[in-house]
Amino acid sequence: MEKTLQEMTESVVQFCTDRDWDQFHGPKDLAIGLVTESSELLQHFRFLDEQRAQDLLQDSDKREAVGEELADILFFLLRFSQRNKFDLTQAFYDKLQKNTAKYPIEKSKGR
Repeated sequence: MEKTLQEMTESVVQFCTDRDWDQFHGPKDLAIGLVTESSELLQHFRFLDEQRAQDLLQDSDKREAVGEELADILFFLLRFSQRNKFDLTQAFYDKLQKNTAKYPIEKSKGR
């Protein structure tokens, strides 16, 4: 299922509107939610070496749990950007351009 960023954002808005959650979704609350969900993703990998982390992703139940955490993170990211009028696509490409200048290939490749 291929959805655009805008379509996903609209789904998040509808979900939250249906539940009257705008009152709970100020910038601080959404930032806290984003960090909390990111921490829940990290819990799956904490204290694992690279091989064990890769092995974890081969287990279908654990992979599904990691995917759910990624979805929660995306939900909060989309909601934060929507509520605070950030154009995520533009922000992404602006930051990529800055990182391209900051980390030129000839100085960064393999390092």
